[in-house]
Amino acid sequence: MHNPSQDRWQFWIDRGGTFTDIVGKRPDGVLVTHKLLSENPEQCRDAAVAGIKHLLGLSPDQIIPPDQVAGVKMGTTVATNALLERKGEPTLLVTTQGFADGLRIAYQNRPRLFDRHIVLPELLYSEVVEARERMGAHGEVIHPLDEARLRSDLQNAFDRGLRSVAIALVHGYRHTQHESRAAELARQIGYTQISVSHRVSPMMKWVSRGDTTVVDAYLSPILRRYVEQVAAEMPGVPLFFMQSSGGLTDAHAFQGKDAILSGPAGGIVGMARTAEMAFAHGEVLHGSARVIGFDMGGTSTDVSHFAGEFEREFETQVAGVRMRAPMMSIHTVAAGGGSILQFDGARLRVGPQSAGANPGPASYRRGGPLAVTDANVLLGKIQPSYFPAVFGPAANEPLDASSVRAGFERLLKDVAQSGPAQSDLSIEGLAEGFIRIAVQQMANAIKKISVARGYDVTRYTLQCFGGAGGQHACLVADALGMQQVLVHPLAGVLSAYGMGLADQSLIKERAIELRLSPENQAQWSQVLDELTEWAHQELSNSPLAQGQIQVRRRLHVRFEGTDLALVVPDGTLTDIQAAFEQAYRQRFAFLMEGKPLIVEAASVEAIIAGDTAHEVSQPTHPPRPVPQRATVRMYTEGRWHDAALVVREDLRAGDSLAGPAIIAERNATTVVEPGWQARLTGLDHLILVRVQARQQTHAVGTRVDPILLEVFNNLFMNIAEQMGLQLQNTAYSVNIKERLDFSCAIFDQSGHLIANAPHMPVHLGSMGESIQTVIHENAGLMREGDVYVLNDPYHGGTHLPDVTVITPVFLPKHPEPVFYVGSRGHHADIGGISPGSMPPFSRTIDEEGVQIQNFKLVDAGRLRETEMLDLLSSGAHPSRNPAQNMADLKAQIAANEKGVQELRRMVTQFGLDVVRAYMGHVQDNAEESVRRAIARLATRFGNQQTRRFDFPLDNGAVIRVAVTIDAQRRSAKVDFSGTSAQQDNNFNAPRAVCMAAVLYVFRTLVEDDIPLNAGCLKPIEVIIPSGCMLNPLPPASVVAGNVETSSCITNALYGALQVLAGSQPTMNNFTFGNQRVQYYETISGGTGAGPLFDAQGCAVGGFNGTSVVQAHMTNSRLTDPEVLEFRFPVRLQSYAIRAGSGGAGRWRGGDGGVRRVEFLEPMTAGILSNGRQHPAFGLEGGEPGAPGINRLLRSDGSVETLTHIGQVQVQPGDVFEIHTPGGGGYARPDKA
Repeated sequence: MHNPSQDRWQFWIDRGGTFTDIVGKRPDGVLVTHKLLSENPEQCRDAAVAGIKHLLGLSPDQIIPPDQVAGVKMGTTVATNALLERKGEPTLLVTTQGFADGLRIAYQNRPRLFDRHIVLPELLYSEVVEARERMGAHGEVIHPLDEARLRSDLQNAFDRGLRSVAIALVHGYRHTQHESRAAELARQIGYTQISVSHRVSPMMKWVSRGDTTVVDAYLSPILRRYVEQVAAEMPGVPLFFMQSSGGLTDAHAFQGKDAILSGPAGGIVGMARTAEMAFAHGEVLHGSARVIGFDMGGTSTDVSHFAGEFEREFETQVAGVRMRAPMMSIHTVAAGGGSILQFDGARLRVGPQSAGANPGPASYRRGGPLAVTDANVLLGKIQPSYFPAVFGPAANEPLDASSVRAGFERLLKDVAQSGPAQSDLSIEGLAEGFIRIAVQQMANAIKKISVARGYDVTRYTLQCFGGAGGQHACLVADALGMQQVLVHPLAGVLSAYGMGLADQSLIKERAIELRLSPENQAQWSQVLDELTEWAHQELSNSPLAQGQIQVRRRLHVRFEGTDLALVVPDGTLTDIQAAFEQAYRQRFAFLMEGKPLIVEAASVEAIIAGDTAHEVSQPTHPPRPVPQRATVRMYTEGRWHDAALVVREDLRAGDSLAGPAIIAERNATTVVEPGWQARLTGLDHLILVRVQARQQTHAVGTRVDPILLEVFNNLFMNIAEQMGLQLQNTAYSVNIKERLDFSCAIFDQSGHLIANAPHMPVHLGSMGESIQTVIHENAGLMREGDVYVLNDPYHGGTHLPDVTVITPVFLPKHPEPVFYVGSRGHHADIGGISPGSMPPFSRTIDEEGVQIQNFKLVDAGRLRETEMLDLLSSGAHPSRNPAQNMADLKAQIAANEKGVQELRRMVTQFGLDVVRAYMGHVQDNAEESVRRAIARLATRFGNQQTRRFDFPLDNGAVIRVAVTIDAQRRSAKVDFSGTSAQQDNNFNAPRAVCMAAVLYVFRTLVEDDIPLNAGCLKPIEVIIPSGCMLNPLPPASVVAGNVETSSCITNALYGALQVLAGSQPTMNNFTFGNQRVQYYETISGGTGAGPLFDAQGCAVGGFNGTSVVQAHMTNSRLTDPEVLEFRFPVRLQSYAIRAGSGGAGRWRGGDGGVRRVEFLEPMTAGILSNGRQHPAFGLEGGEPGAPGINRLLRSDGSVETLTHIGQVQVQPGDVFEIHTPGGGGYARPDKA
């Protein structure tokens, strides 16, 4: 039967941040492409519409006729840009009483570890209304909805002009009656956009679901206006948009929550469909399709993994907003063609800032900065005469190579002036250095999606697409040891092509939260049936619903007590369990034996299959000399080469081309590097294959070089991060796996820290003392295959649950270790007088658990498991679960082994002398950064070269510190003489904790992203008298030193340096439990206000503190309110900003918080805190913040006020109320 749509065009469009790509399918089936700038206001209002009109031959003012166009399928960044720029619709948030500040506080953690001025993402909602209502975790109505009050509040907001509302009530994801009624009230009043959380994202976790609901309300009106604008230009033409999940939806059903990854999702669909064709064709690629997607655009690079099935994330973070909605699994790195190239005085830097489309790179003729694209122009890898001429005011000029050369010549002068070693650097060497850094950033991103999920990347094909991908594909593959690259003929517009090949799909989800057991199967099966019917109905109404609707039923399954759910197909109980165990083993390499499985949620995906790609296979021709348009000069591998310039259209199936060569096509450029060969298959796919073994060693000198300095900085850090991923994936403890309480590091031969990947600042640099202990006590005794373990606070440890595993790294013909690697993780329990090994009232170290000091865990490759288990089971208070400790120790050994392998690989590539030299150079670079910061401090100190500060604790102890600045030597002396003697309580902080605090404070003085290594401490002499509370002698207890005293040390240092007012001097450690359940959390407060400084160190204004955020030595996450109440017999009555608790000043301190927890069972509750008597100090006339308050509100109305430490027996109905301290203010209010 004749299909009339075959007589008309189809358009598939990706409207990206820099370019808009269009693939048009003509009525005769031939594909044509068009590329234009997304933002070109002089030329057109909307690039997508302008591109369609161009291909149809219409004038700009003509309407696109439906008799010529069968359909438009499109991905757009309109929503993403509105989110990034915070230009969405003004939105009202309606939430449960007590939670008005909940989305602002969220999980408490700060986004950047070392910023003194903590800047949180801007909130998307404009106003909040608290609904008087409360549902319990299991559906009980605690307080019915006060409809009259809510109606009045909604009407008032409506009268102020708000038209978009997001409704997210606590436990509304499952118990929906209050949300549904609130939505009906909003509808009656006249709100035009009503987003309700149980429809937007019916999943547990109020914070991320609330954020997702707000995003939906904030962006949907923007999308609707864009859809209407596009539809108005093509009345009657079916219009579909790509969703973040990888499926198309009707334009009028396109929602804000589903639009965030609209463009990149099309790229993954295009990648998967074309890869399947390439592997099925079998001419060069064989077997099943296993590809790593490498989508390099103008602003960023997206990397992804495909091995037969799309991978999706159901919880992620985009632009600072937590999203709980299905999205393609994509890892993005800020390295694209537009990434800006800079020199910071020591290192070359690529990104993260981008030149964007306007002004774009320097070569775009808009006066933009040098960018990655410009480096490729200079190196001859992009030939302007073979690149689209869409630049200049009239959008008809080629790339400007002369301004690129001039820009690099200016930059080279800056680099040459930085030191004699740079005097022989050429501008080509400089440009290639920038490319090398960008390539490494992209390779590191790919390592994260392969290593993190247990995939061996060397067995995959790199599938390269995006406008800038082909210029770097061979280099990225080489950096990863990959042997093959696939480049589709539409690689430059593959995201647009993917829009045409995508299925139309709909994903519906609902929370379940039941154990995986026969008696519960009927319940989740019923939910799946309901979701299937709902999805089927919605999809049946689609204009495309001519095909058969397929349904895929899935379950989100996790181990009880953990947060990470994996998605598996529905089936029999045996099938579900087997699928989960296989997926869990793939990612984590082991199972949690004996732990029950929980079905967290059900999801159904309804699909109408999209167009299949019909790519006709052409006959393969015998080899021939490939026709060349020109021979051009191309700079690569440190010298100029003659490279064949070939136009893709001139090639025929069977042609092969040896590198160096450049293959130019309409929408992309592919560079074939030396040692690689390109072959064109019968499907017109380019397959690049490494035909000569890659040169393993690089002849580079040991003198410092600004290119290699950045390369080695990134390499060292990437090794530490890979170790961290290995540990996170294989650890048993939830503390390590999900709360990220661990740190991995590499060290030089002397035990100096080279790179550290910490998540908790208190781990910073403190592992170095553990390494020094191992080196000192095992000198001359270490052998290859040895591994050591310790946790002793008197020999480099912090507190006993933090267990450190150290592996010496040996090389052939080197009898002594050449490097060391270490990993430290917080074990769930290591013994002691209370479960979790964090006793509030310990008096000696023995009461806190098992001490491990320099114990040989592996002897020449033999794991000493029996001996280790004996040690863990020894002493007065042994570990409660030695087998679990052993599982974590094995994970730490595996993480260290990953570091050993990567360091050996680095030595093979660069040579031992070079690696050692750069271990020194990266420390020198960090040292110089800190010395510059100290020089700025000297300006501030003036003639008074020593500043002193006394910091009182609530228990009567005092931390006394004197900081002396030597302006001449740009060095500092930090002297804690006069600090109180060690305490008979557990507020003693081991020396390693004190050193970590010093390192943290001085690192925050450096206004740049520098690597954290031992060089940071070289300009600083630290004096900590033995026997004081910051360097205690055995058997002093130390558990509070790690949390409370460390917070006080940082504040004391900031007070002496006069660069920041006091932040809350506590972590507010709150515990509760009984025989059945135990829980521990730290609660955030206000941070201090402080001055801003110019380059010379003079104060030039200031900043306010930040309210209710983790400060300084912790950055731990808080359990979501719904998860907390579902798992524990408590009710979170409220968590609010404690208004006015920040200290007054020209710049105010951040406010603390008020957290109210109601108990539903008898329990013991405890608080370990500080700052209840002595608040956060103000700076230079600023007022101190309000002190904290701990109190218990009994159900009979009586109130018990507790001191800074307290433990109480609580009964049902009792409420523990914690007011956390505010931060100090800066400068008198009248001071300008």
